[in-house]
Amino acid sequence: MIGVLPRQVKQEPLRDVLEIHPHAPDAGQLEESGHLIIVRPQGESAPWPALPHLETMKRRLRGPGPTLAQLPDARGTWVTLLTLEEGQSTFQRLTAARKAAAPHLERRAESVRIAFADLPRGAALAAADALVSALRCGAHALPRFGKTPPEPRPLALHLHGLSASPEDLAWSVATAEGTNLARDLVALPGNELTPAAFRERVESLARAEGWEMTFYHRQRLREMGAGAFLAVLRASPEEDAGIVHLRYRPEGSTGRATALVGKGVCFDTGGVNLKSARHMFGMHADMAGAATVLGTLLALTRLRHPHPVDAWLAVADNLIGPEAYRPNEVVRALDGTTIEIVHTDAEGRLLLADTLALAARERPAALIDLATLTGSCVQALGDRYCGAFANAPELAERARRAGAKTGERAWPFPMDPDYDEALESEVADIKQCTLDTEADHILAARFLSRFVPDGLPWLHLDLAPATRKGGLAHVPTDVTGFGVRLATHLAMEMPKT
Repeated sequence: MIGVLPRQVKQEPLRDVLEIHPHAPDAGQLEESGHLIIVRPQGESAPWPALPHLETMKRRLRGPGPTLAQLPDARGTWVTLLTLEEGQSTFQRLTAARKAAAPHLERRAESVRIAFADLPRGAALAAADALVSALRCGAHALPRFGKTPPEPRPLALHLHGLSASPEDLAWSVATAEGTNLARDLVALPGNELTPAAFRERVESLARAEGWEMTFYHRQRLREMGAGAFLAVLRASPEEDAGIVHLRYRPEGSTGRATALVGKGVCFDTGGVNLKSARHMFGMHADMAGAATVLGTLLALTRLRHPHPVDAWLAVADNLIGPEAYRPNEVVRALDGTTIEIVHTDAEGRLLLADTLALAARERPAALIDLATLTGSCVQALGDRYCGAFANAPELAERARRAGAKTGERAWPFPMDPDYDEALESEVADIKQCTLDTEADHILAARFLSRFVPDGLPWLHLDLAPATRKGGLAHVPTDVTGFGVRLATHLAMEMPKT
């Protein structure tokens, strides 16, 4: 038996266990857990793991999909089957794992055995990644404010017949934890996660994880000349918004950091261009970009990523009031660029403009920003892919490949400079946006590119799948935590010099 080291699964006592066993589970282990997932290749002649009651299982697990059956043992062990199809993508594998895990999680399993048939090592590890991710995310209780709050659910995972070490699953464990952190934050109501409360949570996490933290409050941003960011804050009665900067510096690390920037709008009314009721409902989730950055930083910390990382969180509200910023105003950004305001519900690109400019001053090796930025990206892709925009074609292609590998899919969009014609202003250096929705996701990316210095590798991810009814891939809830797996992979492979 191989146990995951404590540093790889940093959880509360009795919360989560992950163990690897060289042999298939015996009858006693199955009865002890009461829950079993079998992993085998597709095909009638494909092998099965050497399990008790195997012939009974074969009969009862006939049919497509993760068929549910019970064993004739004293416990009535519940069994599902995960069939690995030839040519299956990571997204398809994660989705299949979620479906195989669902019957066990619905029955509030506290221990699940996973039995692997004789498989090529790569296929077995890919299936293990999918199941560990699906079970960890599926068992996680999101915040709920009923009379009885949800209690943490312990989940012991036992992987049998897997030729692997804990290091082989460290990425799956770390990204699941980061995804759950992002999901928790996005699920919190706007009155629970105000900018001040968000900052307090980040401060607590920074102390626990050993991150350095700097907060650029409103007065400091005034002194620095961050007029784009400050315009969005004008209607906020509280002086609680600002830019959070977190530094991850592992022992012995050298070189320039990878910078992650996240939009953290804790509630978005649309400002003077007020949203309708239908479009305002759910706008407490407009901080999903910042939540994803925070979850990614946690995952990288758990993995002991050997290179420095900076995280920048643009934390704010976009409210309505007498002091709210208005269309036709001109504001000056941190780098001196003047911006003509066109639509106050395009606040995210103003917050990110100053945050990107500030992050660039630290001379990072690469810059990735994540945001629930535009409705037009959702119109273009739906809520299954995120949009990828970059200042170099190879970076956009890298995002597409990373999305295919991690199962959090990204699709590259054009970034040709002739799109800038739509943002030409007669009174300022650039327009914030247009009043048309046509290609607004591309125009938003072109706008942001203005605040990234030439020569700095930059990737912008528009998080269309941050929330999706019924979940996505391995995550079963409407709040998906999308982007942590993708951004963690990208951060680990982005340029370091």
